[in-house]
Amino acid sequence: MKIVVTGCAGFIGSRVATLLVEQGHVVRGIDNLSDAYDVRMKDWRVDNLLVPNSVDWVNGDITDLASVRELIEDFNPDAVINLAARAGVRQSIDNPWVYYDTNVTGTLNLLEVCKDAGVSRFILASTSSVYGKNQMPFSEDAVIDSLLSPYAASKKAAEDLCRLYNYLFDFDVTVFRFFTVYGPSGRPDMSLFRFVRWIVEGDRLQLNGDGTQQRDFTHVDDVARGVVAAVDRSPGYETINLGSDRPVEINAVIDEIESVVGKTATIEHHPFPATDVMATWANISRARELLGWEPQVDLQSGVASVVNWYMENRDWASKISI
Repeated sequence: MKIVVTGCAGFIGSRVATLLVEQGHVVRGIDNLSDAYDVRMKDWRVDNLLVPNSVDWVNGDITDLASVRELIEDFNPDAVINLAARAGVRQSIDNPWVYYDTNVTGTLNLLEVCKDAGVSRFILASTSSVYGKNQMPFSEDAVIDSLLSPYAASKKAAEDLCRLYNYLFDFDVTVFRFFTVYGPSGRPDMSLFRFVRWIVEGDRLQLNGDGTQQRDFTHVDDVARGVVAAVDRSPGYETINLGSDRPVEINAVIDEIESVVGKTATIEHHPFPATDVMATWANISRARELLGWEPQVDLQSGVASVVNWYMENRDWASKISI
């Protein structure tokens, strides 16, 4: 298949693009190398994941309708995987406009151009944040009415657009809701990167709350496998959770990093943010049934992969703004 991957220099997008190429698909990526976080991380992914795997990509922005139209019309893909996003719950409080620009307008641009070009297979990356304070484990059919951040609201709006285009224009749509994705070269605003760096460098670890909050940590390699497993489906409209189904306390994650690094964290506690929930937990029975998908990377192996990557890239990763 010929597949467009947006956000191809992003944390998840770079893995999905390279895995697609490894499986014989023809990929064209698009990424604007935005400075939402230190661009050196995206440069590393380009140099170490995209280039070695001969992933063809262009520097462009999905909020620019003309760029999207040029990409789709020139490449004529069979499917589009939209992994371009402005991510992060707390940051969306400070600047909600950029979240709606990328997550809503960007998705709308892609859907409109796909409609005009006759591309009807569309995969959207969404987030567990849309569940808010729902009953756990979070199931795809839950009512979404307790959003806690502009980020979650923007991703829910993108989901709604996809559902609309399925209804009006017969798109085949898969919406993936990702749960706390982590792994090597992960976003520096996420907890795993920060915890590893603070512990390795002997800096004070900044922790919101008492650490008893739980997250359904999911390794990026597992997430990439799940996305790629869905590319040739014709589902009508479907929503699928990708999580580990094994919520873990933040304190336990810190303990595991300490064990791998061989250092003890010095923790500085801060108030628990109103935008956060105390726990996330994915019901992944649908992913198992429809995709034959199962998470394979356990937390111990996953944390080790993050620490090893950091140590190999410490010269510059220790200087990244967090």
